[in-house]
Amino acid sequence: MTFGEQPAYLRVASDLREKIANGSLPPHTRLPSQARIREEYGVSDTVALEARKVLMAEGLVEGRSGSGTYVRERPVPRRIARSGYRPGAGASPFRQEQTADGARGTWESRSEQEGASPEIAERLGIEAGDRVMRTRYIFREAGEPMMLSTSWEPLAVTGRTPVMLPEEGPLGGCGVVERMAAIDVVVDNVAEQVGARPGLAEELLALGGVPGHVVMVIGRTYYASGRAVETADVVVPADRYRIAYHLPVR
Repeated sequence: MTFGEQPAYLRVASDLREKIANGSLPPHTRLPSQARIREEYGVSDTVALEARKVLMAEGLVEGRSGSGTYVRERPVPRRIARSGYRPGAGASPFRQEQTADGARGTWESRSEQEGASPEIAERLGIEAGDRVMRTRYIFREAGEPMMLSTSWEPLAVTGRTPVMLPEEGPLGGCGVVERMAAIDVVVDNVAEQVGARPGLAEELLALGGVPGHVVMVIGRTYYASGRAVETADVVVPADRYRIAYHLPVR
């Protein structure tokens, strides 16, 4: 086999990837051994090993202790709908948007006070160390973990008010816009940035992923008259979900 200028291990990985995609190597099939790859493609042990590492890093195969490396079953990506904030509807945007999109969403949360890190302080426009309420969420669809979120709200805005704890009190679970409105803070803008990176070990453990899996990260900040009143990082497994935006034309 002629490999041209592309590194040999990438050409081997590409050919094996194509076999996985077209069903020649269906899910749960054992990947050819290192020796088999070496013989079939006429490459060294090092090239064969690196090709297998590429497929594993891409999440196409997984190692099973004492058994070998197998093709993973690829989930059909599902949608996570996002359309910005929806004021005055009596429920959080997550609950509204996923219900409208046919998902059955539930979540767990935990809130605690902490000093803002330099990064979070910059996003909120406050000083590092200023007190914030951090709330961690795990969202599920039909019981399956689908999304993680960590939210920070400056206690200079919400402290000593009925909405200081996002998921408790008369407006618990109603979302940032409605909760802020209850203390006369009018949210008028939301900004989001979407990126991707390898998932952290604790994230993948919570989401049911494997080491090396990529996650999408949405950095979101709500503003009221130019002042940031909440910022959050939303983490979604990239192999199982797609972020779908519905944006109104004004």
